[in-house]
Order: sequence, then C-alpha cells, then structure tokens
Amino acid sequence: LVIATGSVPNKFGWPGQDLPGVQGLYSWQDLEHMERDTRGIDRAVIVGGGLIGVEMAEMLRSRNIEVSFLVREGAFWGNILPEQEAALITRHIREHHVDLRPDTELDEILEGPDGRVRGVRTKGGEEIQCGFVGLTAGVRPNIDWMKESPDIATDRGVLVNEFLETNVPDIHAIGDCAQFAEHPDPDRKSVEQVWYTGRMMGETVAMTLTGDRTPYRPGIWFNSAKFFDIEYQTYGWVRSTLQKGMSEHYWEHPGGRIAVHMVWATGDRTLQGINVFGLRLRHGVLDRWLRERATVDHVVEHFSKAGFDPEFQTAVTGMVQHSFRSVNRITA
Repeated sequence: LVIATGSVPNKFGWPGQDLPGVQGLYSWQDLEHMERDTRGIDRAVIVGGGLIGVEMAEMLRSRNIEVSFLVREGAFWGNILPEQEAALITRHIREHHVDLRPDTELDEILEGPDGRVRGVRTKGGEEIQCGFVGLTAGVRPNIDWMKESPDIATDRGVLVNEFLETNVPDIHAIGDCAQFAEHPDPDRKSVEQVWYTGRMMGETVAMTLTGDRTPYRPGIWFNSAKFFDIEYQTYGWVRSTLQKGMSEHYWEHPGGRIAVHMVWATGDRTLQGINVFGLRLRHGVLDRWLRERATVDHVVEHFSKAGFDPEFQTAVTGMVQHSFRSVNRITA
C-alpha cells in the first residue's frame, strides 16, 4: 500500500471559515468551485501569502475582480524571501493592481443574509466587503481520515523512514502527506510539500516496489514559481536572513523585475545558494556547481553557462559580473 493523499488547506478556526464562497485552492474541484462562486462578484479577499495566493490573485484579476491580499508578514513571503526579494515581489504584485496589505491578519469571516460570505474583519478591526475569500495560508498533510487507524504512526504527517516506509510492513507514504521521522538531509524540513519532491518520492518507492529497495536522496534543494510576470528559481539555501559565517551579493536590474542573490561561505567562498528573479537558469548547471562546491567566483565568471536563454541573457550576465566585481574580491 502506498499512501499518497496529499494536503488540505490550513484553517485556523476563524469564525465563518466554512461559509459558502470560502475555500482554498488545491484540487480541480476547488477550481470548479472558484469558477462558480466568483461569478458576478466585484471583490475578493485572499488570506495568507505564498505561491498559491499569488496564483489565485492572478486568476481573479484576469476576471477584473478587485483583490485585497492579507499578509501577516511585513512584506510578501517575508518568512521565506530575503528583504530585497520580498520588496521586489511586493512591488510587482501591487503593479498588477492587487491591494496587498502587509502586517494584516484575518480575525473573522462575515456571513451575509443569504448565508454566504459577505466580507471579512481584520484583527485591526477593519471590515472589507467581498463575495469570495481564498484561504491560502499554507497546507497540512491530509491524514485526518487515518485517526481511526492507530496502527500506522503519524505526527503532522504519516511518519516514514529514509525508504519512505511506515512502521507497518509493506505500507509506504509519499508526497505532501509524508513526514520523515529523520530526514536524510538535516537541512531539509521533515514535511516537504513541493511537487518535485513528491515526484522523486514516487520514483524512489517505485524502485523499491519493483525489487530494488532504494533510499530517498533528494539532492540539492530546488524550487521554482512565477509571480505574475516574474519567474523565480532558487537553488541551495538563500534564507530570509543571512546566517552566521555567510556572505552575500544582491543585484537588481534598474527596471526592478530582474534580480540575482548569491550566498556563499565566507571562509572558502563555496556557493551555498542562489535566487534568481526574471531569469531562467539551467537546473543541471546550478545543481552541478552546488554538488561540486564551486566557489562564488567561479559561478560569477561562468554565469553565462547557466543561462537557459543565452541570447537574451548576455547583457544581464555582464551586469551581474560588473556588480559583483565592484564590491567583492575575486579569488582563484
């Protein structure tokens, strides 16, 4: 048996969170409900930052529905992105006429006379009228149905070992619902709800089930997304705050839609991670540089080799190199 039941959107006990017109965005059925419940409305409210929230905002704006976007942090995705990138994406979201409200938390979802949502109240006491509320404050493993199956060990998710095996023989768990009792990579989270890790878990279990018992080895951390018109990729670790023993360089194009942020170990100058916005880099190249512990100087000097669209990236490569060289000592 392979348990692969995915996630469900987080709900935090807000009054009105189960009203008609209030939903997350996870499944095809959610998309159908959103299509149905947004017909004829003028305004929607999205609660919680993150990638799904941006996708929902983009879909709503495509239908000319006004959107208020409530974000608990001081900038969009401020718990994940460094302040420079968070500021860039916050600005970009607002350029698409989204009423992004940082430092704003939901207190209550208000019911109208027809039994449907009519608005929200924030913890600051403000009421925002709307006909639809999107709950995008993260997801949690979909394991509530397992509470009556006490034989399989669970915590936040279904507990698994490095072979994605549960405590019960011949039962595995993969994807968003799985939680590593001890992750093979200590830098990684015990629950990883990203599409590509789910794919890799599926491939790993397939090897085991066809006779080759294989441990899960996720490799270098990678993720990608799109914020309206800006593509985003991250490789390795660029954390929201610079860690001890690390150095960084951030470059942003004067147009404000392209940026590169590199982090390296101060001592030996090995690259630890890179964020790119408005560029598309080659996964194989960045993965190899990080696995082979390339220095940041090597990465900058050969940055053009990582370009996915080299004919459009030549000017940007030169600007990144000039910016880095102007403030950083180049080593062999």
